[in-house]
Amino acid sequence: MPALSLPPAPRAHGSGLALGLVALAAVAAGTAAQDAALLAVLAVALALGAAFVLLDYGFTGGFRAFLAEGDGRVLGATFIVPAVAALVVLPVGALVPGTQRWVAPIGPSLILGAMIFGVGMMIANGCGSGTLVAAGQGARRMLVALPFFCLGGVAGSLALPAMLGLPGVAVDLVAAFGPWGGLAATLALLAAGAALVLRGRAPPRGKLIAGTVIGALAAAMFLVSGQPWGITMALTAWGARAVAAAGIDLSATRFWSDPWAAGLLTEPLLAMPGSVADLGLVLGALLAAAATGGLRHRVPIGWRGVLGGVVGGLLMGFGARLSFGCNVGAFLGGAASGSLHGIAWLACVMPGCALGLRLRPFFGFSSR
Repeated sequence: MPALSLPPAPRAHGSGLALGLVALAAVAAGTAAQDAALLAVLAVALALGAAFVLLDYGFTGGFRAFLAEGDGRVLGATFIVPAVAALVVLPVGALVPGTQRWVAPIGPSLILGAMIFGVGMMIANGCGSGTLVAAGQGARRMLVALPFFCLGGVAGSLALPAMLGLPGVAVDLVAAFGPWGGLAATLALLAAGAALVLRGRAPPRGKLIAGTVIGALAAAMFLVSGQPWGITMALTAWGARAVAAAGIDLSATRFWSDPWAAGLLTEPLLAMPGSVADLGLVLGALLAAAATGGLRHRVPIGWRGVLGGVVGGLLMGFGARLSFGCNVGAFLGGAASGSLHGIAWLACVMPGCALGLRLRPFFGFSSR
């Protein structure tokens, strides 16, 4: 009987590893020069980027399987991420001075923004964290989508003040029930959401383990930064810097004239926790993918893929700014903070994802 031959194990990508290590050294040195305390943020972000790659974890596929095939197992497992993070974010954010939770209103801005984000997520085939992780892996579509995500965020920032002038209501479970009652209510709502999506089916064990790891690292990010993990505000700041470098003055607009936002136009990028975290996520994904032979830079893209990256990136950036973030900042950060807008975001992104699924074939993807 002939011996079974196994496929060769993937080989590490030496030049990719070298690039990642050099970039990491530069970012770490620049971060230390600005604020050595942010090196902890960089370390956690590196772990997150590596975890997404090594655990093969992402948010987008769960939405697609649920809407296209009625299979909610992967999406249902996603609810464990904010549930784990909430165990730390909610009580610490409510009880420890100097930390903050994210509470945002549910209104037209969130509803419309989440739907727009959902369309872009399906067209680009990635969300906020997915764009950065896949870009770190060398995916050409996401390398196209990333700069347009940043520019879409700038466009969304210009529309956000007017949208926030429309009626909305913020529901803070901590204000309603106290820290521990708010945590119990948050976990109950997340469990109910998971049950509604799962429809009696068991979530995959591997996805539950991966989600637990991501949730624990999100909690660690909160502990080292003092605020929930977010993706998209830093991307918007990167886009605003590019727009300003092109000679367009944003400082007189309603959003960017706010002292907090104005600081994002002048503060060194490596002095911003969100910017350091986003760079760390990319570098963690790059190093993990290079070490395991999982770089995707040779996968062809074609003109439809380029167009999908452009359109999807713009829509995700615009929608994220209107809806206070993406799967990470809005859903994970909001729900883990005890704010009902996090769970509302997840419900509102669904119609956009459904529309995006119908558009996917035009951009080179199947409708599943």
